Amino acid sequence: MDQDELFDIELRLLLSGINQAYGYDFTDYSEASLKRRIMHWFVNSDYATLSDAQARILRDRDAFESLLRGITVNVSEMFRDPPFFKAMRETVIPHLLTYPFVKIWHAGCATGEEAYSTAILLNEEGMAGRFRMYATDINNAVLQKARDGIFPLKEMQRYTRNYQSGGGKKSFSDYYTARYDHAIMMPALREQIVFASHNLVVDSDFGEMHLILCRNVLIYFKPTLKERVLFLFDNCLLPGGFLCIGLKESLEGRKIASRYSEVAPKMRIYRKSYG
Repeated sequence: MDQDELFDIELRLLLSGINQAYGYDFTDYSEASLKRRIMHWFVNSDYATLSDAQARILRDRDAFESLLRGITVNVSEMFRDPPFFKAMRETVIPHLLTYPFVKIWHAGCATGEEAYSTAILLNEEGMAGRFRMYATDINNAVLQKARDGIFPLKEMQRYTRNYQSGGGKKSFSDYYTARYDHAIMMPALREQIVFASHNLVVDSDFGEMHLILCRNVLIYFKPTLKERVLFLFDNCLLPGGFLCIGLKESLEGRKIASRYSEVAPKMRIYRKSYG
């Protein structure tokens, strides 16, 4: 048996142990992507073998959280894909404005950059005080970073360009305070977002929502898990509500597809039918 085969056996045992010990089931995650991320975490750890890591991880919550940070995808940026946010302003917001109050679920929010971006957009379009956003992720460590709302100041120049390209109406610097080498988001923005732990694999939905965003998450799931998560979103999205997924994702061929129409071509913004 070569080292790759042995690693695969250790990996299966580790994932099974994590499921039993902590209730995190990665069975339906894309195997290639999951293995690549665990391998990257392992080679940067101090463990001699994955079996050594398992012995520690199953007994030490902090060790498990370290692995979880390696498994989950936490790459994000403010106003990522500016044309998407411009399309949001033009196609989604006008409909949301017809409601006195809206509820939004941002699933897989990572460190919160896109959740803050959405809050900025909503405020600029006249929805301040008229929405509540639930931003969720499986990873508690990145959720804490999101709650803190503190980001590297060096990224603000790139975020400003994204914001302007996405139809921003003000000076982006109005939304944060620069302190040393960090940018601290406005407290008023943070107060409009509830950051909470949520596992798309096993947890239930958040009730009735007018808008759900889950961008660049489904690509890491196997087809069976994608279908489950999409049904989860469909169950809590109100008729006439909007579902936004990643640009590399699509509802085409999915079981819920017949209930949705794409309202922004190529931006993967879908609206649920009333029928």
